[in-house]
Amino acid sequence: MKRVFFAGVLCAGVFTGLVKADPQADSWFKGGAGKYARVYLTTNDQANSITYTTWSRGTTQAVPAYVGVQSIYQSTNWTYVKTTGLGAHNMGPWYLDGQKQSLFQNLPVNTKTVWRFPRVPVTNIVTHSISGGGAVGYFVDGVSMFNGWDAFSWNGTAEVGAGATTYSWNRDAYYNEYPSFDNNNAHQPPGGQHHYHVNAPAPRWELGDHVDYNAATKSWSESTNAVTKHSPILGWVVDGHPIYGPYGYSNALDASSAIVRMRSGYQLRNGQMGTDVLSNNVSRATIPAWAVRAFGTVTNNVPGPSVASYPPLGRYMEDNAWIGDLTNSVTHTNYQQGVDFDLDEYNGRWCVTPDFTNGVYAYFVTITTNALPTYPYLVGRAYHASPTGGVASISEPVVTNYVGGGDAIPALNTPAIPANVTITWSAVEGGTYLVENTTNFATWSPVITNAPAVTNTGIATNTVASLNFYRVTRVALSNYDSVGTTTAGGGVGISSIVPNSGSRGTTVPFTINLAAGAPPTNAPVISLTIGTNAIAGATHPTATTVTGNFVIGSGAATGAQDILLVWPGPPTNNTAHVTNSLPAGFTIQ
Repeated sequence: MKRVFFAGVLCAGVFTGLVKADPQADSWFKGGAGKYARVYLTTNDQANSITYTTWSRGTTQAVPAYVGVQSIYQSTNWTYVKTTGLGAHNMGPWYLDGQKQSLFQNLPVNTKTVWRFPRVPVTNIVTHSISGGGAVGYFVDGVSMFNGWDAFSWNGTAEVGAGATTYSWNRDAYYNEYPSFDNNNAHQPPGGQHHYHVNAPAPRWELGDHVDYNAATKSWSESTNAVTKHSPILGWVVDGHPIYGPYGYSNALDASSAIVRMRSGYQLRNGQMGTDVLSNNVSRATIPAWAVRAFGTVTNNVPGPSVASYPPLGRYMEDNAWIGDLTNSVTHTNYQQGVDFDLDEYNGRWCVTPDFTNGVYAYFVTITTNALPTYPYLVGRAYHASPTGGVASISEPVVTNYVGGGDAIPALNTPAIPANVTITWSAVEGGTYLVENTTNFATWSPVITNAPAVTNTGIATNTVASLNFYRVTRVALSNYDSVGTTTAGGGVGISSIVPNSGSRGTTVPFTINLAAGAPPTNAPVISLTIGTNAIAGATHPTATTVTGNFVIGSGAATGAQDILLVWPGPPTNNTAHVTNSLPAGFTIQ
């Protein structure tokens, strides 16, 4: 039994002068704190406001989990965030055209993520790390942020699940996976990691950005009103930089300049703005300059398929050119950032914002003039600063900034005082509360002994004839799926790797321990990569392990490396590859 006491007087006031001291700690969305995550399974559910707090279809959420961010901590160098990875809005349904809706097996689950962000980003002005598959950051509602890649690439003869193997032509997730998105442009793979690849209107609406909500259709859309304010921080990228919604100051360094939509620095290679023309029956022979800079010599540089009705222009990320590399036919010089477009090849810029009045490097969400997502959507194919990632647990002294979910501390609202006194408080869904009052703090009398939470709000009414004080105690809490600290980095399908570190110039025999639901023993491993290092000869000797040898080159990049493990899909569709991941699972020393 958890007992949390707090008192409120009949004439309580409300303090509204809170100052945002540290955006990286204070910008996270807490409006859904204490509420169970919910999904619509079908459009009929959505139309009739039928939601589910538990579900089982391919992936299983057997007991309720609370939404989003569960706790925030800070040390001298890091901000740690624990999250379920589940949105505060009602998630789903997926495949809105309905054709595959009842068969879609990939439902979101509590990923039990512990992620850390550097408080001071470290930028290497010479090389920039590639943003690969899996989480490249987290939105402030606690949901994973993915880049624009769907983890499939053209290997010269076919499209394959590439894992972290580097190919020249990488499929665009929005272009190829959009049919499986819900109304909030989100979906999840078989492992259940709910994520956004592109503009996410629901958290923007929750934060008061330029988005409207239609209660009848239960959907979000870009507002048609004039834009009047700078977008809020929408998330944090793993390199420690914030990402804002689509709107910023027209002059990057002038907070008094007009608010405008941030223009992407990318142009489809269709002949406009000086791009080369990839048209019907033209082979994708060359990758754009930004991709050369991002991948360097490690790219398996093979010609792409011809541009035809399939695969059409836009199918691959490399079908886009960065405008800063192109020549303006009027000025005969390269197009200029801040004049012809707003964002650099990483999809950000140095600028002032409402949260950083002295300036910051910030990424921005990119949309078109008609509010459609446009490349590179959230973060480019490379990071501006050095990325970090998830951790198994917090192993250093930290300061607690926020605690939510089942551990949330209730807060009493200002009482309403008509003929009776109505007391409300921030409750935890599944909680039961004791409400008491007193006139002298010596004797407390029960008002309600078993007040159930209504979603994440508690309410009690009392008839009073004199001044009273109130307190509320949580006396019971239903079973729920906690965030926990055992899943390293919020890994999907991979629970750990042993050992989890090695030195350059050595060969490290390893064992990857798999989470429940792994492929059967001896199932083929399509690819295994640690960071940008492809691991040859990995085997699956038991139902719960993958083994192999990691030959760490003397010039390998040091630091935390993501692990990506790619399997064939189910027998009915073994080309629909399944990717398991463990962000920052292995450290190269």
